[in-house]
Amino acid sequence: MAGPLPLGDPAPSDGRLPDDLPVDTRVPFSAYLHIPFCTVRCGYCDFNTYTSTELRGAKQEDYASTLISEIALAHRVLGEAGALRPMDTVFFGGGTPTLLPAGDLARMLEAATTAFGLAEGAEVTVEANPDTVTPAVARTLADAGVTRMSVGMQSAVPHVLAALDRTHRPENVRTAVAAAKDAGLAVSVDLIYGAPGESLADWEASLEAALALEPDHISAYALIIEDGTKLARQIRRGEVPTPDDDLQADMYEVADARLAAGGFDWYEVSNWARTPAQRSRHNLAYWRGSDWWGFGPGAHSHMAGLRWWNVKHPAAYAQRLAASESPAAGTERPDAESRTLERILLLSRIREGIAIDEVPLENRKRVAGLIADGLVDPASAIQGRIQLTLRGRLLADAVVRELTD
Repeated sequence: MAGPLPLGDPAPSDGRLPDDLPVDTRVPFSAYLHIPFCTVRCGYCDFNTYTSTELRGAKQEDYASTLISEIALAHRVLGEAGALRPMDTVFFGGGTPTLLPAGDLARMLEAATTAFGLAEGAEVTVEANPDTVTPAVARTLADAGVTRMSVGMQSAVPHVLAALDRTHRPENVRTAVAAAKDAGLAVSVDLIYGAPGESLADWEASLEAALALEPDHISAYALIIEDGTKLARQIRRGEVPTPDDDLQADMYEVADARLAAGGFDWYEVSNWARTPAQRSRHNLAYWRGSDWWGFGPGAHSHMAGLRWWNVKHPAAYAQRLAASESPAAGTERPDAESRTLERILLLSRIREGIAIDEVPLENRKRVAGLIADGLVDPASAIQGRIQLTLRGRLLADAVVRELTD
């Protein structure tokens, strides 16, 4: 289970949006559907997920109907606020969405589509564990309107998967990707680097295996040690080593070079796609600050600068909705300074970067130093945009500090 929810103001029990919220229906709208179930908890994971022994009063078989109740609430709330618009992207994340029957995922998508509509050419993604994808599952999802599958590969090396507590068999990644492609779905594969005991050669083997699958998109994330996880406790007790920052940097550079050679172009610090059309539009909606409603326990939402988040446990979530109450636990409206910091933090990570005139005036003079240090592309800066170099991507947090402190 994830850590505590953020502090914030109490959320209204009916879910109503503030009357003065400046909603702009021209802003793209997305839906995130959180499926909080996992067979086992991976040692590095701090997402809001639950194994069967942790559900305590919630049932997986009831989950689709419960989440559909929140979709109905969202339809009412957004309709009252004049904020209804079709979904540009939909993302089923987790947890392990494909632990639920594909028919349940289809039913939730149908409910959301009926409530909000789907924009023409909308992107609809389902995250999947390789061991849970069969040709029948992939076909059911495609027939329901899913357009894209994100397969949790993580590594092709058995001892690295074991270090991450991943239980899938490496060979099942191939069958899952094949099933998705045969059903007409675009495919992304997710990788993690820097696990305890992973060598540079191990990482290169995983990259080669991922490229051999010929996906449309690849994500590669550095392992981060989150407080409260099993892996953090193992490191604290000295049972496994702390990830080596220098080795992770080397792994990132190897990934960028090998993926570029394989026909992939970076568009966000941890994401590469074959073409601009194959980028994750849902994740870009987050980075660009679009509007989205997060459905499910612990899910976060954003609308015109307002944020709110749901209660964490599936049982509490179900109880709220059964009582015709909003599952939101808290809400906040960040001030202008906080919004500027967040916008720089997010936009600086993507290839298009951020306009220099969006940086606080007193910090713009620092851009010259970032160029001199090889962190920001000089040609882009001349055109008025801050775009990270490869070195800048490795030190993205330092760039943000320079632009915001």
